[in-house]
This record gives sequence, C-alpha cells and structure tokens, in this order.
Amino acid sequence: MQIQTPDWVKHAVFYQIFPDRFARSKQISDARSKQISDAKNKQPRKRLVQNVNWEDWEAMPTLQGYKGGDLWGIIEQLDYIESLGINAIYFTPIFQSACNHRYHTHDYYQVDPMLGGNQAFKELLDAAHSRNIKIVLDGVFNHSSRGFFFFHDVLENGPYSPWVNWFKIEGWPLAPYTGDVPANYGSWAGNRALPEFNHDNPEVREYIMEIAEYWIEFGIDGWRLDVPFEIKTPGFWQEFRDRVKAINPEAYIVGEVWGDSREWLDGTQFDGVMNYLFAGAAIAFAAGDRVVLEQVQSRDYQPYPPLFAAEYAAKIQDLLALYPWEIQLTQLNLLASHDTARLMTIAGGDKESVKLATLLLMTFPGAPSVYYGDEVGLPGGIDPDSRRGFPLESAWDKEILDTHNKLITLRHQYLCLRIGNYRTLYAQGELYVFARTLKNDLGNEELLIAVNAGTAFAKATFDIDSLDCQLEKLVYGDGEIEWNQEGEIKNISLNVPPRSGCIFGVKN
Repeated sequence: MQIQTPDWVKHAVFYQIFPDRFARSKQISDARSKQISDAKNKQPRKRLVQNVNWEDWEAMPTLQGYKGGDLWGIIEQLDYIESLGINAIYFTPIFQSACNHRYHTHDYYQVDPMLGGNQAFKELLDAAHSRNIKIVLDGVFNHSSRGFFFFHDVLENGPYSPWVNWFKIEGWPLAPYTGDVPANYGSWAGNRALPEFNHDNPEVREYIMEIAEYWIEFGIDGWRLDVPFEIKTPGFWQEFRDRVKAINPEAYIVGEVWGDSREWLDGTQFDGVMNYLFAGAAIAFAAGDRVVLEQVQSRDYQPYPPLFAAEYAAKIQDLLALYPWEIQLTQLNLLASHDTARLMTIAGGDKESVKLATLLLMTFPGAPSVYYGDEVGLPGGIDPDSRRGFPLESAWDKEILDTHNKLITLRHQYLCLRIGNYRTLYAQGELYVFARTLKNDLGNEELLIAVNAGTAFAKATFDIDSLDCQLEKLVYGDGEIEWNQEGEIKNISLNVPPRSGCIFGVKN
C-alpha cells in the first residue's frame, strides 16, 4: 500500500498554543466591553462572557484558575507568530468546557464563550489562512465531561435516559462527585470528571465522526487526537481517517502517542504522532546531566539518563527505522508541550541546552513544534506551572528568540532540512555530526550539522565519501571545517566550540 500524507506538513513549523494563556485581546476590556468594530471587516467583536475576575496574568498559574486569554488576542498576535516563521498552529482544546485546559468538553460544536465563541474562531481561521498559516484543533474523543449534555441527562434520569448506552455504565446510582462510593461508570484514568464514551455504540461512533467532519468542513486543517490509544473499537480510527480525508485529503491527523506508534502509523490511521521518542533523546543528549529529574521522572518519555553521541545516534537510527519515510516527514516533533515541564526548567535554566536541543529539532525530519513561550525562554515546571501566561516582552530571552528565528529561517530556506535524507556521519564522545541531503532535478542540496554537547572543544577527523559537495560555508553557529582529499578518499576535520552547534553549506 502506498502511504499518503499531507504535503504541507513536511514544510510546516508548528506553534502550540494553550488558548487561556497566550494573549488577552487588547481591543476588548476585561470587564466593560460592549461592541467594538474590527477595523478590517466591521464585524462586532465582543467577549461573550463579561465581568470575569481573571487571575493575574503574570502570577503562577493554578490548576483551576483562568487567565482570560482569548482567540481575539491570538488574532492580534498573528504578526508576531508569522514573524517567527510559523506556518501552522496547533491549539489545545477550544470547545466549551468548565476547565482552563478544556479537555472536559461540554459541547463539541461550540467554541468556548470565554475564548470568543464560534465568531472569534471563524475570524481567527480566516486571518490565519490569509497568511498561509494552517490551524489544527485538539480532538478529545475518548471522553467527555460531567457537563456534557448526554452524560448530564444520564445523571438526571438514570437508567431511563436514552443516552445510557453512550457511556460505560457499570451500576446505579452514579457518583460523579464523591470518592466515598464507586463511580459506577468508566472514566479516563479514574477521573470522575471525565466519563468515557462507549465507542462500540454505533450512535457514539457516528456522533464523533460527524464532529470531525463538521470542523473540517468549517475550514480547519487537521486534528490532533487526545489519548487515541484508549479507543479500542476495531476500525474506529480507520473510519475517522476515511471520513476526514474524503472532505479534505490534505487534512493532518496526528495522534498523542508517546512511545512506539507503529500500530497507528501504518498509513490507514494517523499521518504522524507527537514525537516524544525524539524529544526524550534530544534532551538527554543536549542537556545531559543538567536534566532536573523531578521534572521528568513522572512523565511518559525519557529525557534521562544522559546520552553520549554514540548512544544518541543509536536512538535516532532506531527511531528513523520505526516508520515509513513518508510518515517520518509528517511526524510532529517537539521538545515540550502542555503535558511536560518546559525545556528551560528541565535543563536547570541552562540556555545552551535549550539552543542545542532546538538545533536538533529544527534539523530533524518531520514538522518541528514550538510550545508557546519556549522561543523566548519561558520557564515552567510540570503542570500547571508549564502553562504560564506568555511573558511580557521585557522578560523575553532575546538570545533564545534569536536562535529560534535563525533556525526556523534556515529550515524554510533549505529544502533538504524538510524532506532530505538524514545520515549520521560521526558520533563519538559528545560530538554528533550528521548530514541532510537532497538530490533533485535542480542539483544537489547538502548541509552538514555538528553538535558538541561537551564542555570542551571537540575536534574530529573522519572520512566523508558520502557527500558530493564541499561544505565550507558556515551558515549557522561557530565552528571550523577543513576538507582534505587524497586520491579517492575525502575526509574532513572539524573543530566545534564547547556547548555549541554549527551548520555548514556550500559557498556561493
């Protein structure tokens, strides 16, 4: 079977936004907004929920508090997002809910009023698309919430509810709020706030499929699927893919699966997964023994123990061998997310670790994803600390931002960084060297990337017969390269400063 994945994802740089924490609209007062006309299209712009006492934006986030970020605010920040070189946004859930992260869905057809409702989302979608920025939404289809109408009806009417078989009811009465007696229904991870759907019920299955179709027809560019491995019903995700792709063959379907994902990446289900296997290895190599263990030990990925270059190379080769190449090119690669501590905090505040890991991310096959704020050095421990408000510009780390700007620019500039082959050239001690190469009708495009995770200069000389071009132009970072050839044998000598990386290309 020929595997087909969305071509645009191969050229995308994603930005992950937690909507409550990215931006409050400056055009709408938190407490006294009436109707404000947008200068562009004269449509009334308003906050649908008024007179709310938000948490202080810069205060440490709490598990249940809201900071009041909204979709209008994101629209106002599209210039900034575009300036980073971002051309795709993945939103954590935006549908109506009774929690700040919105994984407790009340209504799958309504964007949360606190975010601006469906009107704000339509304007955001149009504004993003006008800038060639794709929009991917979070689909929470394993479970709903206690406030979901169908489950609420079961709570009110017990066995008489017409929706009883939509959920995994085990007995009566149901106990949705107290832990003193059995819940009597299946819930995700035992959390009574999250009743699980009965996906074996054809009505539930059809309901979820129609939600997926509705928002694809609305104009979104794909779905990120929350805990899809929890849905065991045979053929469910195959049907999901068929129905979504029938509307938009280029829609992106990416699953939240933290480990070996071959079961879902056979070409009949997902186009990719959130690539935590890459994240763990990249952090373990770039940050090494700087990793703060209490920030990672409770997570389902492995950014520890520290990796030397040869160990990192082995993990990367194993990862690249797991899936077909067409799938590798549409993996969603990341270093942090709303479910992890932020990289700056994981690395104990070490900026060089962040820069090295970002270099590995932006030069790896698949679509890189930046968690909002990481590009300006925002710290944050495990949830809820990792979900801080986006910082004021005065608090930005301009060095980290400059690193992101340069590397994203290079990724867009060089096609080989997006779809070229990946080949390890040298991996000893703490020096890791690899090449991204692409041969096409226009000629060869090749880059050599070297990463020195050690605290001393790394020097190495090795044969390099696999490269066609003499790569002598330093296009990123600091380092020295010397090419030598004796007969048919070519080798290079590299000298890379400590805790740094560099990229070499062809001289003009």
